[in-house]
Amino acid sequence: MSNISIIGTGNMARTIGARALAGGNTVEVMGRDQSKAADLAEALGDGATTGEWGTAPAGDIVIVALLYDGVVPAVARYGDALAGKVIVDISNPFNPTFDGLAHREQTSIAQEVAKVAPAGAGVVKAFNTVFRHVLEKGRPDVFIAGDDARAKARVEAFVESLGLRPLDVGGLGMAHWLEGAGVLTVGLANHGVGNLDFALGVTELPA
Repeated sequence: MSNISIIGTGNMARTIGARALAGGNTVEVMGRDQSKAADLAEALGDGATTGEWGTAPAGDIVIVALLYDGVVPAVARYGDALAGKVIVDISNPFNPTFDGLAHREQTSIAQEVAKVAPAGAGVVKAFNTVFRHVLEKGRPDVFIAGDDARAKARVEAFVESLGLRPLDVGGLGMAHWLEGAGVLTVGLANHGVGNLDFALGVTELPA
């Protein structure tokens, strides 16, 4: 069991929160709008609690479920309150036409988070290649990237508690390519697959 804090009150926060509780984890919801955070915690039920925006999260794993342009400012705002925590960035920095990334450098939101995170915090990229309703109803693979082995191990255990398979793609620099994979999923949804009812995954051939 993991203690999870979710910063954000949108659809991904709701879906991850629900699966986390179903997997036996504790969940705290934090949002700029305290009433929305309280409403989401109440809707999740099963003992979900509400934290105050900007204060130290109760969870050991802090999932930042915000639009990409709000992730780094939020982590900077929390500052030392995140010391020793595992910070999970799930965002996709799409450009306005959803066929590329908003940043032109070979970076990622997770890498930018690491620059402002306090000492002792571990940053992991995860969940960004999975559409929300697939995460809600399916059993997709969850790709993760990070430099901190301890942080990744904790996120892997959390993902497994959701009944999903975590797949480690390497260090935090790989978060850039995971964000590119997020763009790929949109391209597939609009063209090759033609719908949102799928997830990227790995099929292993029998020995």
